[in-house]
Amino acid sequence: MTPTETARAYYEAVDAGEYDRLAELIASDFAQRRPDRTLVGRESFVSFMRDRRPRTDTTHYVDAVYRVAQSSRGTNLDTSGEAAAEVAVRGRVSTDDEELRFGFVDVFAVDAEGRLASLRTYTD
Repeated sequence: MTPTETARAYYEAVDAGEYDRLAELIASDFAQRRPDRTLVGRESFVSFMRDRRPRTDTTHYVDAVYRVAQSSRGTNLDTSGEAAAEVAVRGRVSTDDEELRFGFVDVFAVDAEGRLASLRTYTD
């Protein structure tokens, strides 16, 4: 999968409650940083999404996906020092009855194996 496809698959897995699939998409040392918390490690993140997420009756609507090209100067590096892709996703989260909850921009780093290495979430 391309980095853009991997980012889109992340939302599909979360919305469908496919936590095994979600675990396949993210690196073992995955970290999510968002305004209200930081989660580090694949198991910690998947456990939170499966068991402790405040709302599970939501859907992520992706409005745009932006891919940052790999830098020849090494500005986008994964933890191994390899060039990493970066993907930004702009969208909104609504409840299943279509009540808008919030807008978001997620910035993913994608490692050399094509897994999501980190996620920084910005919300309005």
